[in-house]
Amino acid sequence: MIEIGGQTYALNDPLVIAAMVGVVVLLLILVLLIVAVRAAGRSARLAEPLAQQLGVLGSHVQQLGQGQAQLQGNIQMVSDTQASAQTQVIQTMERRLADVQQQMQDRLADNAMRQNRALTEMQERMKESLHGSSKQTTASLTQLQERLAAIDKAQENITKLSGDVLGLQDILSNKQRRGMFGEIQLNDIVSKALPSDAYALQATLSNGRRADCLIHLPNPPGPIVIDAKFPLEAFEALAAAETREEAERRLKDFGNAVRVHIKAISERYIIDGETADGALMFVPSEAIYAELHARLPQVVREGFNLRVWVVSPTTCMATLNTMRAILKDARMREQAGAIRKMLSQLHRDVELVVERAGKLETHFDQARRDVEGITTAAERAGKRAAKLDNFDFEEVEAEAPGNVVPLTDKS
Repeated sequence: MIEIGGQTYALNDPLVIAAMVGVVVLLLILVLLIVAVRAAGRSARLAEPLAQQLGVLGSHVQQLGQGQAQLQGNIQMVSDTQASAQTQVIQTMERRLADVQQQMQDRLADNAMRQNRALTEMQERMKESLHGSSKQTTASLTQLQERLAAIDKAQENITKLSGDVLGLQDILSNKQRRGMFGEIQLNDIVSKALPSDAYALQATLSNGRRADCLIHLPNPPGPIVIDAKFPLEAFEALAAAETREEAERRLKDFGNAVRVHIKAISERYIIDGETADGALMFVPSEAIYAELHARLPQVVREGFNLRVWVVSPTTCMATLNTMRAILKDARMREQAGAIRKMLSQLHRDVELVVERAGKLETHFDQARRDVEGITTAAERAGKRAAKLDNFDFEEVEAEAPGNVVPLTDKS
């Protein structure tokens, strides 16, 4: 900030920037003027020796005039010669003076031209420097605007992501919503792995319990239940443990929470004669699944004993693909009788085609013989037409006059 005359101006104000640029230009012009004055001083100093020489020459001329005045009476005889010599000396001095003046004028003109060129070059450099600075400033401002736009876009994405994370936290913090999240994820996986008629969502069993998903597998093993469970509180408490004792205690609580879910699934969703001799517990988190198998393998074995298998989204998809192969094989076996019946009908249709092809071959053979007879008759007719075309009436009259039909009318 700059305060002038009681008013405050910002350094990035365009007026302040223009004023600063004007001051810089004025300073540069003053510097150029000083340089020009100094050059003129140097030229004057160069002219001082010449002036001194002129003064010396003037004094010499004056002394020569005085000597001529003193010797005028004595050298009357050589006055004309002296006058001629004096004229020559004066002419020579004038020529020298003219040469010296011309040299000084040339030097002054040369110095002036050099100063003008230097001033012009300096002005051009200043213009180029100012133009380059303007271009660089414009480019910097453009890059700054682009970066600010990218930052704004990234900020929008971060804000959206923060909203999504907060929404996910709201879902996971509520037990009922967390259960719905697991059910939705399970439904998505099942719908992608199995056909729509191979499973039922929120199916009610004979004991009144409602399963998240019931897979209609053939006997054996029979329909199998998949129930989604999400032991998030115990897992978060285990992850937040700071001391070793607290971690062991939280790990034990986590194992107990999983045991409760396994026991509930075993008691509710395994029914003799109605469901398969086992059920699946779907954990919609790979982290919880990995922690459970890595640090609580005994809990997983207890689930095996209770005929409950814990699956994650990845292992659930693999299991469902295996079930899909089982369903496909069962449906193929169910359709085996229909396939054999269709093969029998297809065999009968093939026999009919063979029989009709034989009859058609007989018709084609008869048609071939008829075509051959027509071809033979056509050849005979052609030969007879050729004979008629080459028929010689005179020879026929000489040999068999009685067989020739007269062309004139007998009547």
